[in-house]
Amino acid sequence: MNLIVAVDKNWGIGYQNKLLVRIPADQRFFRNETINKVVIMGRKTLESFPNGLPLKQRLNIVITSDKNYKVKDAVVVHSVEEAVDVAKEYATEDVYVIGGATIYEQMLNLCDTAHVTKIDYAYNADTYFPNLDENEEWVLTGESEEQTYHDLIYTFCKYERRKN
Repeated sequence: MNLIVAVDKNWGIGYQNKLLVRIPADQRFFRNETINKVVIMGRKTLESFPNGLPLKQRLNIVITSDKNYKVKDAVVVHSVEEAVDVAKEYATEDVYVIGGATIYEQMLNLCDTAHVTKIDYAYNADTYFPNLDENEEWVLTGESEEQTYHDLIYTFCKYERRKN
């Protein structure tokens, strides 16, 4: 299973249930990686999308504790285990965990690959992703050339879980 996330210098990912910044090339990367695949997210992440609608051309799996929660064109589940169960009929390389912070924390140990857009700027953040550079279980296996968007510098990084 994969995860995909954009982080700032301090591994911040959000503020007040919004992304810290929208970088068009990062959004294209996200779209290209996840199109025609499975995305697993929490309810708040879904509700942060335009009009709170699921992503088109993907199987959207939404995890929520609200037993009455329903959303058109998405599969609603109530635990990580249920989400994994729904996704198991797909190849693991076609499944992407896309947030938010609680879902990332709960599912990090189930993932083998992490696509991390690292933004060289420290934002005011209230939500963070675990720092993979400080996690012995993960190794940086790929990094793009530095990219720029206005005055922001960022890189696309690929981390993989170390094989034991």
